[in-house]
Amino acid sequence: MTDVTRILSQIESGDPSAAEQLLPLVYEELRKLAAAKMAQEKPGQTLQATALVHEAYLRLVGDGAPDQSWDNRGHFFAAAAEAMRRILVEGARRKQSQRSGGDWQRLELSDVEHTTCRPRVDVLALSDALDRLEAKDPRKAALVKLRFFAGLTHREAAVALGVSTATADNDWAYAKSWLRLQLSRESTES
Repeated sequence: MTDVTRILSQIESGDPSAAEQLLPLVYEELRKLAAAKMAQEKPGQTLQATALVHEAYLRLVGDGAPDQSWDNRGHFFAAAAEAMRRILVEGARRKQSQRSGGDWQRLELSDVEHTTCRPRVDVLALSDALDRLEAKDPRKAALVKLRFFAGLTHREAAVALGVSTATADNDWAYAKSWLRLQLSRESTES
C-alpha cells in the first residue's frame, strides 16, 4: 500500500490530521496537472494553476467536502481531475454570462504574438460533449478525464481504470474521434 493510499484510507476513517499529510505528497503532481490544463485554456484566464490545485483539493478533502472514499492513488487523481474539470467549467460559464461581459474577450497586447499557437479548447463545449460520451460509454469518458484533465499517461490511465493498455488504446482512439466529431458539429452549428 502506498503512502497516498494509506493516507486516503485514514481520511476516509475520519482522521483529521490525514488531510494535512496528503497535500505534501500529491501537491507537486497536482500542480503539474493543473499547469498543463491551464496552458490549454483560452487567453485571458484569471484562474492560475496554483488556485486550481487548491480549489480542487479543498473540494476533495476540505471541511465541507462530501464524504468520499478512494480505492487507491489512481482513484484519487481521477476525482481530482473531475474536480478540476468542474472548476474550469464553472469558471467558463461564469465568464460567458452577460454580467461578466458575455462574448467579449479581453486581449492583452502580449497575447497577440501567441495567436499562431495551436487552438485552445472550448472547455464548455468539451464538457457538454464529455457528458454525452459518459451517458453513452462511461469508461471511455473516464479515460478522457484521466488523460485530458488529470494529465495521466496512457499506462497510468489504464491502470487507474483497471483495463489493459490495448483496451485503453481502443477506447482512446474511439473517444478522440467521437469528441472531435461532436465538437466540430457544435462549431458548425454556432
